[in-house]
Amino acid sequence: MRFARLLLSFVLVLSFLIPSAAQQTASTSPQAVQYLQRALAALSGSTPVSDVTLSGSAHYIAGSDDETGTATLKAIVGASRMDLNLSSGPRSEIQNDSGASPLGAWSGPDGVSHPLVLHNLLTEPAWFFPAFPIAHGLSSGYVATYVGLETRDGQAVEHLTISQTSALQTPSGAPTMAHLSQMDYFLDSATFLPAAITLNIHPDNNALLDIPIEVRFSDYRAVNGVQVPFHVQKLLNNGLVLDLEFTTATLNTGLTASQFQVGE
Repeated sequence: MRFARLLLSFVLVLSFLIPSAAQQTASTSPQAVQYLQRALAALSGSTPVSDVTLSGSAHYIAGSDDETGTATLKAIVGASRMDLNLSSGPRSEIQNDSGASPLGAWSGPDGVSHPLVLHNLLTEPAWFFPAFPIAHGLSSGYVATYVGLETRDGQAVEHLTISQTSALQTPSGAPTMAHLSQMDYFLDSATFLPAAITLNIHPDNNALLDIPIEVRFSDYRAVNGVQVPFHVQKLLNNGLVLDLEFTTATLNTGLTASQFQVGE
């Protein structure tokens, strides 16, 4: 089993070193591209966005741990960081896939940095700012599929999936790159603003076990011509684990990759 996990990690790393292979096994549907383009237009119009900083309040729930505090979330294309200042102390998480292979780490009140495993770093880092994932899904190396019109939480939504693929052979019994990187998008059918996204995370030692994550977006407000969700909720296994209510949002302030270095 340990050899299979090591082999899977090796294959996943190779898939990032050979990006041209990522488009050989599946194709994007024209309708999915059309809806993603409409979503991106609804979110940012013609305004280019290079970075975002969101600040506000946080409600953090993990089992019996129920805390409130402040939150600052930052993102550039391909990287993000979340810094929470809670009653028990600070909590941080950084994800960065701008290099040859994705890197990530988290830390709790003790300040000790813990690496995130590769199979939990294959989805979009900026999960809290939908303009970046939507734009990423329209770039090369990603496959988008239109699932259909659905009703979700009483709201009519257009359901799409975005994933990465690889022509490299996955070890028998191991999850594929497409599965590990898949994110489902639910776009409001009237405005095309993202209402929610879903994805899976996995235990560090078992990439085969899916643990569902849902991120819900609401209270969109215009900030310099860009629609920003000021209320973001994150659910784990259908239970609320993070409730973020932002009071300020700033765009294009010149954030650099050095602010998303793992281990700093």
